Amino acid sequence: MSTKTRTAPLSPEIADRLLDLLGSDDLFRERFQRDHLAALRSIGHESPTQGQMTACGSLPMAQAEPFRDCKVRQLASKDTINQARNEIRAMLLKGLAQTTPNLDVGEMP
Repeated sequence: MSTKTRTAPLSPEIADRLLDLLGSDDLFRERFQRDHLAALRSIGHESPTQGQMTACGSLPMAQAEPFRDCKVRQLASKDTINQARNEIRAMLLKGLAQTTPNLDVGEMP
C-alpha cells in the first residue's frame, strides 16, 4: 500500500463527463481554464468534506479536492486531450498523488 497522500478519486461518470467536455466543448474548456472548480461543480462534482471516507480512506481537507491546485494557462487541444483520454481517466479514477494531470499546451516536464 502506498504511503503517498492522494486526492479523492473522481467518480467514473464525472471523469467521463469532464473528459468529454474538455475534448469537445469550447465553452466548457473556457470555463475550466477560468475556474476549474466551478466547472467541475457544473457537471455534478461535489467536493469531499474533511474526514469523508473515500476509496483511498479518510482524507484531510487539504488533500481531498482533485484539481485544487490546478493552474491551466493554456489548455491542451481537444485532439491532445482525446488522444490521452485513457491515461487521464485512469489517473482521475484512482486519485491523484499530489499532482494533477498536465493539461497545458507544450512539453511534459
